[in-house]
Amino acid sequence: MLEPGMLVRNPNAPDWGIGQVQSNIGGRVTVNFAEAGKQVIDGTHVRLLQVFD
Repeated sequence: MLEPGMLVRNPNAPDWGIGQVQSNIGGRVTVNFAEAGKQVIDGTHVRLLQVFD
């Protein structure tokens, strides 16, 4: 379960860089990515990978 503040990567868009989860409501995850800005991702279709740095 992704929670606000966690760092993630989108394996389908590696050029977006690392993002920080802003919210996770009903499987819709809002992430602020370093290179792509704020993105809303359907967590049922894209599995975001947590970054442990």
